[in-house]
Amino acid sequence: MGKLTAFAAGLIFGLGLLLAGMANPAKVLGFLDLAGAWDPSLALVMAGAIAVALLPFTLARKRQQSLLGLPMQLPTKREIDRRLIGGSLLFGIGWGIAGICPGPAVAIFLTGHWQVLLFVAAMLIGMALFEALERRERAQ
Repeated sequence: MGKLTAFAAGLIFGLGLLLAGMANPAKVLGFLDLAGAWDPSLALVMAGAIAVALLPFTLARKRQQSLLGLPMQLPTKREIDRRLIGGSLLFGIGWGIAGICPGPAVAIFLTGHWQVLLFVAAMLIGMALFEALERRERAQ
């Protein structure tokens, strides 16, 4: 049941990304172009997403198990460190260059556009590099 629920949540998330225009690199780059022809519509999408998620996350923090009986897995770390800042910078640079981030990239992957394929390949290489560095750090 957990896998089916995760699939349904991912499907709804992907459809939401497509409907909101988050999978359109030109729209995303217009949002990021603060000094030019700024398109604020994605800020409204983000604000709406935060508003919708606020209550469920507030309730989830008070629970030990999900509604499906699985352990609740919410982030516990609160400090801002070098890794968080570095990861945020890399994410922002990639988002600004490509106009897409991982969620929309997965949603539009099957379009076959070479830019999306290149982005997903770079994303997978970055994930593998992170895992290798994590293993190396744990071994020390």
